[in-house]
Amino acid sequence: MNIHNISLQNSILNNFISEIRAVGIQKDSMRFRRNIERIGEVLGYEMSKSLSYKTELVETPLGKCTINLPDNDIVLCSILRAGVPLHNGLLNYFDTAENAFISAYRHHKHDPESFEIIVEYLACPNLENKTLVLADPMLATGQSMVATFEALKPFGIPKEVHLISVIGAQEGVNFVEQNFDDNTHLWIAAIDDTLNDKGYIIPGLGDAGDLAFGEKLQQ
Repeated sequence: MNIHNISLQNSILNNFISEIRAVGIQKDSMRFRRNIERIGEVLGYEMSKSLSYKTELVETPLGKCTINLPDNDIVLCSILRAGVPLHNGLLNYFDTAENAFISAYRHHKHDPESFEIIVEYLACPNLENKTLVLADPMLATGQSMVATFEALKPFGIPKEVHLISVIGAQEGVNFVEQNFDDNTHLWIAAIDDTLNDKGYIIPGLGDAGDLAFGEKLQQ
């Protein structure tokens, strides 16, 4: 797998990451959502450098010029619900992309420290020979990303796969690296060292879905 940790280079991205982590700032849910969206824009821009391009002729009011334009059939797929702001950020840059949505959540049976990933709702276009961009803001254990990709397989075999995450744990990065093809790309804004005993990233930022949309009742 090709891992692109964008935080290894200093950029304005650091400011957005700082604000979504900071306890006082992240309590503003509108600002939190917007920062996740902006991170999606930055990651989308970085990903765009790896896409295929074709030369096209563009006519201006004063003449004609040639320009290289992206030549990928992109499908953006986000994991609900936390993935919605990240999806919006990517869609701001890839505005002609097709879109897919899937719900994948942790189901705690009896032990609160163990869980399985449940996939329920799924809406997806044909993926055959397209560029699949799979977006999940928190790459903790990596199980949600892998379960989602498995659920998408009946819709076709993508030409290439890009994974987009805001913050990941090294354990989750290792897990997806083991479960995706070598030519898969992971674009991530920051990688933290560890998970706690409940599978949350440390230091992380907390529950991205709750911070973006409010606390949920556990079933």
